[in-house]
Amino acid sequence: MGIYVGQGHFVIRIMLVVVLLLVLLCHSVCKTHSINCSIYDDPLPIPHEFYQPGDLIIGGIVSQVIFLYDDLLFTEQPAQILINEPICNAFYSSVPKNYQQILALAFAVKEINENPKILPNISLGFHILNSYYTARMTYKATLNLFSAQHRFVPNFKGHNNKNLIALIGGSISEISANVAIVSAIQKTPQLTYGSFLPPQGSKMQFPFLYQMVPNEVHQQMGVVKLLQHFKWTWIGLLAVDDDRGDRFLQTVVPMLSQNGICYDFIVRLPKWNYVDELIELLIQQWQSYAMVIQRKANVFFVYGEPPSFQVVRTLLFLAPFLAWPPLGKVWVITSHWDFASLSVQKIWDIQTFHGSISLTVHSNQPLGFQRFIQMIRPAWAKGDGFIQDFWEQTFSCSLKMSKGLDEKKNKTCTGEEKLDSISGVLFEMKMTGHSYNVYNAVYAVAHALHAIYKYSSKNIRMIKGDRLAVQDVQPWLVHHFLRSIIFNNSAGDSVCFDENGELVVGFDVTNWVVFPNGSITRVKVGRLEPQAPPDKMLTINDDQIVWHQSFNQVLPLSVCNDYCYPGYSRKKKEGQKFCCYDCALCPEGMVSGQKDMDACVNCPEDQYHNKDQTQCIPKVLSYLSYKDELGIVLAILNISFSFITITILQTFMKHKDTPIVRANNWTLTYTLLISLLLCFLCSLLFIGKPGKVACFLRQIIFGMVFTVALSTILAKTITVVLAFMATKPGSKTRKWVGKGLTNSIVLSCTFIQTNICTIWLSIYPPFPDVDMHSLKWEIILECNEGSATMFYCVLSYLGFLAIVTFIVAFLARKLPDSFNEAKFITFSMLVFCSVWLSFVPTYLSTKGKYMVAVEIFSILSSSAGLLACIFFPKCYIIVLRPELNSRERIMQRKV
Repeated sequence: MGIYVGQGHFVIRIMLVVVLLLVLLCHSVCKTHSINCSIYDDPLPIPHEFYQPGDLIIGGIVSQVIFLYDDLLFTEQPAQILINEPICNAFYSSVPKNYQQILALAFAVKEINENPKILPNISLGFHILNSYYTARMTYKATLNLFSAQHRFVPNFKGHNNKNLIALIGGSISEISANVAIVSAIQKTPQLTYGSFLPPQGSKMQFPFLYQMVPNEVHQQMGVVKLLQHFKWTWIGLLAVDDDRGDRFLQTVVPMLSQNGICYDFIVRLPKWNYVDELIELLIQQWQSYAMVIQRKANVFFVYGEPPSFQVVRTLLFLAPFLAWPPLGKVWVITSHWDFASLSVQKIWDIQTFHGSISLTVHSNQPLGFQRFIQMIRPAWAKGDGFIQDFWEQTFSCSLKMSKGLDEKKNKTCTGEEKLDSISGVLFEMKMTGHSYNVYNAVYAVAHALHAIYKYSSKNIRMIKGDRLAVQDVQPWLVHHFLRSIIFNNSAGDSVCFDENGELVVGFDVTNWVVFPNGSITRVKVGRLEPQAPPDKMLTINDDQIVWHQSFNQVLPLSVCNDYCYPGYSRKKKEGQKFCCYDCALCPEGMVSGQKDMDACVNCPEDQYHNKDQTQCIPKVLSYLSYKDELGIVLAILNISFSFITITILQTFMKHKDTPIVRANNWTLTYTLLISLLLCFLCSLLFIGKPGKVACFLRQIIFGMVFTVALSTILAKTITVVLAFMATKPGSKTRKWVGKGLTNSIVLSCTFIQTNICTIWLSIYPPFPDVDMHSLKWEIILECNEGSATMFYCVLSYLGFLAIVTFIVAFLARKLPDSFNEAKFITFSMLVFCSVWLSFVPTYLSTKGKYMVAVEIFSILSSSAGLLACIFFPKCYIIVLRPELNSRERIMQRKV
């Protein structure tokens, strides 16, 4: 790249480019001014002025023309630089856009003079002088305003003195401060319409100063909010190289750090230097340009006033000639820059600033202003000394051919050229922020004068006839009333000052769109309200913003290093700023921080992290519901088996007098069938959202009804054995056979289980509980058994009964069929024990609703096994083979 050429070759290239620039400057639209130098009468102390007489005069200091070369400014003898020395020879160029500020002042005065409701019978006039962006000319212009018309005699009060009652100006801090020094001495209120950075104790030093733009701190805080809005944490800082730039950096660097933003680099912008220093300036800045190109920051926060903007424009214009690469960045600027070009720069490319974002002074469109502008012609006002240069340098023509001027090289202006055909970088038809401030400043002075007029109507000493004694109005009196004025202008905006003399107003967030033909348009994309709460201070419509072409209309990224991937956290890099970091993978079970990624965090108990470990997702509630497919299937099985049990019970009751029913002890049979029915029904307590009553009852009822069922089967088995033994001759067991034995067996076995359950309920009763840790994605709603020991005691007792019953039935399996059903009981108990032996490990290995489903399935399968093995063979004979249901057939069956 051309940036890295040798130093000697680079200097030669710089010199050639500067020669080219000088040729362009001096050959194009620059004007030469030469007058007869006289330091006494000073008939034309400043080449550009605009005077309109009136009873009361408002002074104006503007910067519509800027020197490119001045004999006195380049003299090496300081003694010749006198405050009353006129300009002998100068090359200068206009800033066409600033001419609108002059028109805004003239338009406001015209409106006020035509409005009978404000200052009736009193005419306002104005006297506008140019500052040329130099301190010497600013002082001279200000003192000229306090002198008699056409005589430069400051400090002398004569009969032909102008009745100056207020000053409006200037457009930048240095001009405003220079004017303020003089206005403070003269006790004249000054309304500065451009930026102003007040020094410490400025209120005491400049008590008559009013600012139409709020304090710069508000703008700086607004830019910080804007950077946070777009998540730009790595930016470049460009600040003018003077005391104001130093104060800016001292204020904004800590402010950025406190809000999580770092600066990549700091570049100091030179102040506007004159042509003879341009070579040295370029040599000093080429290394900064190379650094800016190579750095990662895509956003520049710029602090500098219009003269610094002209320096930046010059550097960017010369960049292609020096083989510098283009600069595709986002420029974030405050209200200082209005992208106003000199007339010599109107053909310079400004695409570098396409997509810039600025906090511009709030502006609105007063009624009739655009119509007023469209009526402007070169001869619209006799006292306008700015219009000729503005017209000629804007339209590149000549209004009046001078002697010796080559007419072939300069076209003549018709005077009918259209202002709306000019590019926005030179002139805007809509009122800009600075012009709007000038307009409001004139009205503020007018309303203060009107307040004096109303007050004086009650004071005889200030009345002469029916009108205000104009000569009695002193500037300090205007200052007294100006502090408390409040009004709504014709655009509908409220105008008032706070206790610091600053206008209470917000800023427009403006997006600058530069078209390929060089025209420029400002688009309002948001609003900054310094008086609003911090979270509502800035509002931006992102969809309306147009970015620089280098970003392909995608939100620019300006960070120290790329964002961490999902599931990673930021880890600070040693020895670097806090905005720079490494990315570390989050440990298992943790996610990236939600507000920032400085650390990995655990999700709350009721949430779990997603696959990428980027966010926490609420866990779903899990329990066996009647809406689940599994819950529906189990409920249908419960009801089906219950109906089957009821059907069998009805069948036995219907055929209770048949031999097969009488032979099986119908009391025990009914008890067993009812207990099995309750076993099926109790499983319904396990389905549904766990409640306090359901949790309290379900395991207890399950244990009790199964105990009754098993104890009944045990009683049936023991009865069969004792009945067989009682048939032997001389047996003493006959006295044990009967209902008393069976009832005692059932009651005693049930009594033991009742005691176990009573102890369980009295000490550690079950209760509803929430399990948030067993499953990653679910919150388990369950019944906590209270005491696992007591729960397993219930199961153990049931297992004991089942084993005893199985053993007794197994020993009695070969007894004659005519007396017992031991074979069926043996097989049923084998099924029962198999189910519950497999239940324990399965139950312990499952979680949530599936654990509940395992228990329900065990209840259903074991109960169904008992029902099928014991009662299905009898139902088969009763229903399908009734011929076998007779005493003879039963007695004939073999062992």
